[in-house]
Amino acid sequence: LSGLDPAQPYFQGTPTEVRLDKSDAEFVDVIHTDSAPTIPNLGLGMRPAIGHLDFYPNGGEEMPGCDKNPISQIVDLDGIWEGTRDFVACNHLRSYKYYSDSIIYPDGFLGYPCASYELFQEGNCFPCPEDGCPYMGHYADRFKDKVKSDFTKLYLNTGEARDFPLWRYKVSVTLSGNSHVNGYVNIALYGTGGSTKQYQIAKGTLKPDNTYTAYIDVEVNVGEVTKVKFLWNNNWINPTLPKLGAATVTVEAGESR
Repeated sequence: LSGLDPAQPYFQGTPTEVRLDKSDAEFVDVIHTDSAPTIPNLGLGMRPAIGHLDFYPNGGEEMPGCDKNPISQIVDLDGIWEGTRDFVACNHLRSYKYYSDSIIYPDGFLGYPCASYELFQEGNCFPCPEDGCPYMGHYADRFKDKVKSDFTKLYLNTGEARDFPLWRYKVSVTLSGNSHVNGYVNIALYGTGGSTKQYQIAKGTLKPDNTYTAYIDVEVNVGEVTKVKFLWNNNWINPTLPKLGAATVTVEAGESR
């Protein structure tokens, strides 16, 4: 059984006979996309973990792309009816959109087991454990024989619009150069599966020999990394012409460690 943002009003906190529960089937996976409190946040979806696997994309409360202004949302690419529904219940409806995208992307929507979304964002739950991570959506049942604990909360980030899946990488850059500068460092990844846009790894004072680390959610599974593009900029013209390079760039994929 797959629960697509099961309802909060009249169901949350009720006996298991009334609502979706892990006892309802051999394997129950749940996608929570609108789990903010109904009062005062108007959240429509249930917050507690109730299945064998509970996925909380983007933290499970506010989905990216749902904060568009009403006019742009209602006059949507998918038509006015779809856009109006999204305006009224955008977070709630993301659950079925993620699910349908998960059929097309069997390796998308990797869920990382973690105690909270904040810890996930900080990189504390990266990479996947040795026995792997489950996929949110259609292919969650591939993981059913590996479920160990009573309740497993899983976190991931998604895109703002279709196509929704993102792939998570840890990128560490050790700088080389002759002096420290203020600016930012961008990295783009190239691989057998495609290339990414540029992602900011560091901002502020950049010091040679220091290592800067960031967790990036990219729009393509790059596969085997073949090349990394490294760019830095100090935002203004510096008469001393400082030079910075990347002594090393380390890339770790969440799924394969």
